[in-house]
Amino acid sequence: MNDQYDVIVVGGGPAGYMAALRAARLGGRAALVEMDTLGGTCLNRGCIPTKTYLKTAEYIRRLGDYSRRGIRLGSTGFTFDMPAARAEKQRVVRALVGGVQGLVKAGGIDYFNTRGTVRADKTVVLGSGETLSARAVIYAGGSVTSRLPVEGLDLPGVITSDDLLDADTVPDSMVIVGGGVIGVEMASAFAAFGCKITIVELADTVLPMLDEEISKSMGKLLEQQGVRLQTGKSLERISRDSGGLTVHLAGGAQLAAEKVLVAVGRSPDLSGVEELGLALDRGCVRVDEGMRSSLPWLYAPGDVNGRSMLAHAAFHMGEVAAANALGRGEKADLRFVPSCVYTSPEIGCVGLTEAQARRRHEILVGRFPFSGNGRALAGGHSQGFVKVVAGAKYGQLLGVHILGPDAAELINEAAALMAMEITVHELKDIIHGHPTFSEALMEAAADCLGECLHLPRRT
Repeated sequence: MNDQYDVIVVGGGPAGYMAALRAARLGGRAALVEMDTLGGTCLNRGCIPTKTYLKTAEYIRRLGDYSRRGIRLGSTGFTFDMPAARAEKQRVVRALVGGVQGLVKAGGIDYFNTRGTVRADKTVVLGSGETLSARAVIYAGGSVTSRLPVEGLDLPGVITSDDLLDADTVPDSMVIVGGGVIGVEMASAFAAFGCKITIVELADTVLPMLDEEISKSMGKLLEQQGVRLQTGKSLERISRDSGGLTVHLAGGAQLAAEKVLVAVGRSPDLSGVEELGLALDRGCVRVDEGMRSSLPWLYAPGDVNGRSMLAHAAFHMGEVAAANALGRGEKADLRFVPSCVYTSPEIGCVGLTEAQARRRHEILVGRFPFSGNGRALAGGHSQGFVKVVAGAKYGQLLGVHILGPDAAELINEAAALMAMEITVHELKDIIHGHPTFSEALMEAAADCLGECLHLPRRT
């Protein structure tokens, strides 16, 4: 069979659609196969819908500041209309999906809205039975919700984040199993909507993958927002009776709730390449820096390779995979990929945690609180801090961790500086606009060296 395409991309999420767009931009004949909706989990059931709800939650939390600023609300307070909030979320998603569809069409990419299965002869069999052939295949199947091997997960009222994002009502109470990014973001949003939230997390803190100081501080802030934390606890089973759901924890503790959200992370979706015998690493497709799998004609960017399950990392990996599928020699450098958590306040992190850095280097640590930042105080956003971890010998930036206003935006400056190998000696002298949140990064760099004039002298 003569190859119909230079590249066939299976999966239309961030890695997949970006790979197709890059392949087309480089002059390749490209096809894109997606069985669901373009944009993948991120756009349809993850990043974008949750951020829309979290912005709504932010508006609700800000209502408490109005009276201090001389704004008088009615004596009846406010009401929350969940169907309207859901409609706004859907509007945002539709707009972005439509944008991706327009880009695919404008790029001259053949789009097939069906399942695609990759065969060993470099063909992709569509759900209709049609077979496509190519010189190279990019498999960007994304990920699926992980499941726990515990009794009761199939009971009515035990839901996934997909279910919760499509709900038209706010439950009175909800236990969230898992204190990772999905769990805390859902807790932050739905606690503001009026739901009584309890998070159950096996580790000793929520967000255990982050810097310990950030994790512990976020846990305290969640509790201040009315979220109950059950950390260091494992789930044994879930039961249901006429009164609702009961979550049974190890040691005999029981939690009653109207809904139970299982948010224990995601696992690579390999359903489209199961017959290929690909080399795997802990259930993920093993790839090199160019996103090439153990089959030289098959590339696997995004969640399927497990290197970084973040949409922005997937964008980059998809572009690299497409370039290499067309004969280039690009590499995906994932050393400085920022991680963002859109709680209230936000979290942004890049590089090594303090604990990781101490195991490898002699280090300096600097901090600057947002309570000392002019714009943060003026805007009522004084919770949190910036933490900079640097090498003691040369001052190289090893990690930056931010808990505070616009942290997901601020962390990108840190990532850019780390990629350019800027040191704290140079960062402390970069003039930042005043008043801005980003001044706190400059101040934390200066504190690494004991030179922050907006903090008391170290003793």
